[in-house]
Amino acid sequence: MWAILCLVALSDLAWALTRSPGVYQLTSPIDHGEGPTWDPRKGVLYYVDIHSGTILSYEHCSGKTHSISLYGDVTPILPSKNEKLFYVGLNRSLVALEWDGKNNVGKQTILATVSPEYPHSRFNDGKTDKRGRLWIGTMGYENASGVQPDEGILYQFTKENHEKPTPIIAPVNISNGLAWNKKNDKFYYIDTPTQKVVQYDYDDEKGEIKNKKVIFDLKDQIHVTGYPDGMTIDEDDNLWIALYMGGAIIKVNPVTGKLLQVVAIPAQAVTSLTWGGPKLDILYVTTSRYPFSSEERKRQPAAGALFAVTDLGTRGLPAFEADILNEPLKLK
Repeated sequence: MWAILCLVALSDLAWALTRSPGVYQLTSPIDHGEGPTWDPRKGVLYYVDIHSGTILSYEHCSGKTHSISLYGDVTPILPSKNEKLFYVGLNRSLVALEWDGKNNVGKQTILATVSPEYPHSRFNDGKTDKRGRLWIGTMGYENASGVQPDEGILYQFTKENHEKPTPIIAPVNISNGLAWNKKNDKFYYIDTPTQKVVQYDYDDEKGEIKNKKVIFDLKDQIHVTGYPDGMTIDEDDNLWIALYMGGAIIKVNPVTGKLLQVVAIPAQAVTSLTWGGPKLDILYVTTSRYPFSSEERKRQPAAGALFAVTDLGTRGLPAFEADILNEPLKLK
């Protein structure tokens, strides 16, 4: 099966079988999958299991999964221009990590620890922009009662400020999905508990945002439920959003605010998604079983698995590589 997929994109195989979207379970469940990012240089998808401190790599051609573990909550993982150097959110710290993508871990160092005013907060979602800057947000303290509101901040890390990153949006509750349009003059953002997707005008040269505007509100929708979580964008500038506790991913036109498509996922807690595969036409989707009891997990045994969604009639935009550390800066 996987030998075939190395020669033919998974979506091409799906097209031969059906013209409707195909949803395929790729891995066994983990506890809280999140933060998928595709690296075309290796044909590998990186993602995390947040609360176990595990970073994973999924090989598109072989279907093999590799992992390493750190101590703490990990998310996100972002590849850099150096194929063996990654930037990882570990609790409230940004860590530079040398890793071969399989089992061998090299040097690592903490570049910055953020939000001293919120010592129980942690990093959550993050992306890299066109110029290699990191945009990574935090979320408030979480327990069985929910998330402490207004304890999150979206930060920007650059070569110049990586020891003291710039707060971009504050306060937020759960800093989550981020995306830029193809023209690179709009920035989209999700603070999950608000159930809204907002748009900002974006200045790429300065790395600045302004003119906040709500372009989609899940509370106004009658056909879907849940909370907007991770987000990505396709080559047609439509947004794709994971619905946490909504059991689906959705496609939204950010210009009209219209819901264009709903694709059901066999897991209620859908956490994030990203385009990948040789043609960037596979939508990789992470899910979670973390919030469910043992009985609830029995009713949705695929919760926590990594999925591939194919034959969506579009494809993604290439992800950017982080460019933060200058040579000859050495890792400790």
